[in-house]
Parts: sequence; structure tokens; C-alpha cells
Amino acid sequence: MTGTAGADDTRVGRFADLAMRFLKEEYEDSPVMASGLGLTAYDERLDDLSAEAFERRRARDTEWLGRFRAIPDDGLGSVAIDRDFLIAVLRGREILHPRQVWRMQPATYLGPGLQGVFTLFLHRLRPERQLAEAARARLEQIPAALEHGMANLDPALAPPIYVERAVGQAKAAARYARELVPAEVSDPASRARLAAAGARAGDAFERFGAFLEELRRKASGSYAVGEETYTALLREKELLGDDARSLRERGREQYDLLAADMRRLGKAIAGHEDWVALLHDLNRIHAPDPDGMRREYEEWTERAREFLRRTGLVTLPAGERCLVEPSPHFQRPVQAVASYARPPAFSDTLTGHFFVPFPPDGTAEDEIQKRLEGNCTHGIPTTAVHEAYPGHHWHLVMAKAHPSHVRRVFSTSYFSEGWALYAERVMREHGFFEDPRQELYQVEATIFRAARIVVDTSLHLGEMTFDEAVTFMMDKANLTAPNARAEVGRYCSWPTQASSYLTGMLEIVDIRTRYLMRKGSSDVSALREFHDKITSSGALPTSLAERAISV
Repeated sequence: MTGTAGADDTRVGRFADLAMRFLKEEYEDSPVMASGLGLTAYDERLDDLSAEAFERRRARDTEWLGRFRAIPDDGLGSVAIDRDFLIAVLRGREILHPRQVWRMQPATYLGPGLQGVFTLFLHRLRPERQLAEAARARLEQIPAALEHGMANLDPALAPPIYVERAVGQAKAAARYARELVPAEVSDPASRARLAAAGARAGDAFERFGAFLEELRRKASGSYAVGEETYTALLREKELLGDDARSLRERGREQYDLLAADMRRLGKAIAGHEDWVALLHDLNRIHAPDPDGMRREYEEWTERAREFLRRTGLVTLPAGERCLVEPSPHFQRPVQAVASYARPPAFSDTLTGHFFVPFPPDGTAEDEIQKRLEGNCTHGIPTTAVHEAYPGHHWHLVMAKAHPSHVRRVFSTSYFSEGWALYAERVMREHGFFEDPRQELYQVEATIFRAARIVVDTSLHLGEMTFDEAVTFMMDKANLTAPNARAEVGRYCSWPTQASSYLTGMLEIVDIRTRYLMRKGSSDVSALREFHDKITSSGALPTSLAERAISV
């Protein structure tokens, strides 16, 4: 981190030392996160989920926020971006600390055990026997983690929707621990030890599920964070100029503009402007089953990669690859859309995983067909671009090469999701979507994000109920009922994230305009330079990303 423009090496070095001390404490506090970053020394440990640990983290965050705020600009040069990023991250935590999410969100206790075991086998950074022992150690710690959850969760604070979502995940988790984890290893002795630990973890997940069923009857908390908190997150965590209400207006304005584009495309495709009815018809064109859907995603992922190679819109790093796979079993009850898992930040691998949204085990055939309608043939090209090329996978492979550990560890969805939606737009601008029906779905994916802004802000302002939000997403965003419920449940659980896609994309488009104007060129080589530079800067708040490409 030395030698940056306008920087004093001594002050940069002091900041680097301080930042590394902070990161070391982060790894100690969250070994599951550290393991996911490729730091294998943490693989055997699970996060401490006791009430005391959460209070300790709160005090620690406050202390570190004060330390980073006290660092002056003088002598930092471009490294000041990292300092400002850390301040934004910690301020975001401080804003949410009063809500005590660990007392209201059951996923707090399900996530570390499930993700902590899953990522070990996803990336396989160690020999199989070592992975098996690490997974066994984490499975053994799951019962204690869930006991903390049963002690900490407060029915007066827990929103019913949080609990409902967690009930299904707890059931899937029990099967995952008992059956699927042992199947990850080939050595009989290792498999037997994993099966024994998995059985105990599975029993614990079932006890936690029964606890959640009881909690669901009593839960009366509110998911809405309120206008003040939502606005503070936008301005102090994301470093944006909008408040909650102005962002909602921005979403409504974009929805109207995009609806006009949809009407135009509907007229060209079907001779009428009723794009909602047209999408309902086109949704029925889909693969016959989830396996066929996965194959379609795989085909379009490779087509998008080849398009980038042919056009030169971005630089493709040597050795990168993106695997297209079914979504993890334990995510299926709460995740109805595609997702992506990046290569570990501190590993040599450049392999990412694009997860296709498979239905949960035991899903009725009619609901499976509805879910397939949400992943229809003409919509798949856009999702492949978003998740893989040049969306999440390409971006995160590029960001992985940045020397700053701060930028490898932390990110904001206002850049990462904004970038992925921008990726859809730039591929449309350059002719990737050749069939107008595919183009329709690219615009539909954007109008969906505009609807998300309206719903997310309205939910957390307390001006839209859960059921009203589900109806809105079905009527305005082309979602089937099960997908709409899953989507709105996520918005309730993760305030401001649903607004990040379109907001971030619009910010990136504005940055691009200013960058190309300074360059005096908008040809492909200038565009590629912009794409390479801004993604290589990490996943910063967009105002910091613009600073990063201007130094």
C-alpha cells in the first residue's frame, strides 16, 4: 500500500498496519468469513454467537470507527479511499446496532454453520481429509451456536416473516448436515466421522426448527427500519446523496421510463403494448425441468464469455472460469433467484460458482413449473450476463487482484449489484441480445429493479405491508406468487440492499459518462479501459470508486 499518488510512505505504512490489525480482529470474530476468503487457518472454527460476543463486537466497532475517523488526510494519498471505505463500513454497522438484529433474526444462527461447512467443500483449498476434519469440527459446534440462538432471540423483536423464512431453512439444514455433508468425501473413515457429527448437528437443527415453530406463534417484531435509519444507511454507509423518499421517487421515475421502453418492445414483438400479458405468455416458454434450466444457463454463460472475447469490451484474466451449478440445498427454501459465489479473495483460484435456483426438496410439481416460469428461456441470457460475464464473476475476478486487503474483504452491493445490472445494459448496447424477446427480458430485469426500489423503501418506511408488496411485485415486476413472496421476504430482512441494483447502475453510468468525456473518446478501447479500471478498484461505494479511477 506504499508509493501511492501524493502519499507519505510513513503515514501510509502506519495506516496499513492499523488496517491489518483491524482485519485480523475481524477474522478472529468471524472465522467463517475468514475461511470464505481463503484463510484456511480459520477452517476449524465457528463464529461465537453468544450475547456477550455480539455486545463485544458492538463496542469494538465503535472503538475502531473512532480510530479511523481520527486519521487525517495528510500523507495518505489515494490510500485515503481505504480509510473512508472502512469508516463507511463501520458507520453502517453503528447505524444498525440499536436494532439488535441478533435478537430478531434467526438466520443469524443458521448461516455460519451452513455456509461455514458448505464453502469448505465448494472451494476445496485443502486436501480432502483436512477438509473433512474442518467440517467435522464446525458441525460439532453447531448445537452450541443454535443454543445461543434460542437464548438470544426475542419474540417481541423478531418479525414473523424472519421466523417463517428460517423454519424452512432449518428443515433443509437438518438433511444437509446428515446426508449431504458426509457424501462430500470419499474416505470411509472421514465419512463416518462426518456422518456422526452431522447427525448431532441435524438433531440440533431440528430442535431449532421446533423452537422456531413456537417462536413463530409469538413473534411480533417489525422488520421496518424506519425513514431515519434507511436514510442514514444511504448517506453514511453508501455515501449517496439520496434520502429514503427521494430514492423512492427515483425508482418510480425509472419505472415509468422503462415501462415506455417495454411498451415499445411489446408492440414490435406481438403487435400490442400490453407487455405484462406478453411476459406472461413468454414465461411459459421454459425448460421442462430444473436440470434443463441449468443447461440453458450454462449455454448462455459460455455465449456471453465468447461475446466478450470477440468484442473486447473487457479484459478476460487468464485462468478464470465460472461453473454453473444447482443452488445449495439449504438455500433453496429462502432463495428463488440465481446467485454467485466468488473465488476466495486470498487464494490462487479464479473459479467462481454460478448457482441456478433449484426448488426445495418436496416442492409440488405445480410450484416447480411456476419457478421455471421465473427462469424462462428468453430471460436466461440476461441472468447469465448478470451473474457471470461481464457481471459478478468477471468483476470479482478482476477485483481479486487488487493489492488492498481492505478492498478484498469488504464490498457494497451498491457497486457489485450496480455493476452486474450495468453489465446487462452494456451488453444490450453492444448487440448481445439479438432476439427482441431477449431484449424485452433485459429491460424487464431493469424495471424489476425499479420496482424493488419502490417496494424496499415503502416497506421500511412502514407505508406498504408485506402482502401489498407481494402483490406489487407480481403486478409490476412479472414475478410468480412464490417468487414474489421469497423476494419480499428478502427485502424485509436486508434493508437498502434491494435498492442497490438500479441505484448503483445509474451511478456507474454517470461515472462512465464523465470518464469518457475526460478521455475524449467512447470507442471500445476507451470503454474497455473504463471497465477494467473501475472493476479492478474493488466494490467500493460508487463515489469512492470514481475517486479510485481518477488518481
